[in-house]
Amino acid sequence: MGTELIVALDYSTADEALDLVDELKETVGWYKVGLELYLNSGGRILSELKMRRRRVFLDLKFHDIPNTVHQAASWAAGTGVDLITVHALGGQEMMRRAAEGAREGAARAGAKVPQVVGVTVLTSMDKVALAAVGIPDAPQIAVPRLAKLAQAAGLDGVVCSGQELALLKDMTAPFVTVCPGIRPKGASTDDQSRILTPAQAAAEGATYIVVGRPIRLAEDPAQAARTIVKELREGEQK
Repeated sequence: MGTELIVALDYSTADEALDLVDELKETVGWYKVGLELYLNSGGRILSELKMRRRRVFLDLKFHDIPNTVHQAASWAAGTGVDLITVHALGGQEMMRRAAEGAREGAARAGAKVPQVVGVTVLTSMDKVALAAVGIPDAPQIAVPRLAKLAQAAGLDGVVCSGQELALLKDMTAPFVTVCPGIRPKGASTDDQSRILTPAQAAAEGATYIVVGRPIRLAEDPAQAARTIVKELREGEQK
């Protein structure tokens, strides 16, 4: 299977988000629910997406002591979502406990175990931003190191920018790569620092790309999504 498109539902209400989901139903099967939407809609948005047989990336980026993250991952997996995130900077033990919690929660609910991936370096950050929070390495150094830590902890993969994909090709397969900060040619970069086009991400072997504003704010979101999927297929041929 080639690179898959995940559309970020960056809305405040479930009704707004579901309007977009229904508009994209012929093109997109994956959707990301982040903090803003989840905190405003609670479990309703997850239930509505699963009722529509959509796949759900619950992007809450858990980062706490290992026991708390274990419980959070267990709860998340029990809702039937397909992909969850934790911060790799939480350390190997925290990530290990997250993976363990996801397995336990899914088993308890009779659900499929979701993929658990570690967020490496946010795509809004560059070397200067990392140095400001005490991390002296550039993303090109920090991301592979955190990816190896995530794999050692038993996670399924990582979230990274498309610019680091080539640095992760020596990871033992299967290893999932989720790439936000993807912008079609000519689109605004907004608050993203490390970006690639859909075609470039597909050519580098991304498992998933996450796209929000270029689809959500488009005059014709369905056409924008179709164009991105077309770019993905073209990139896979390179």
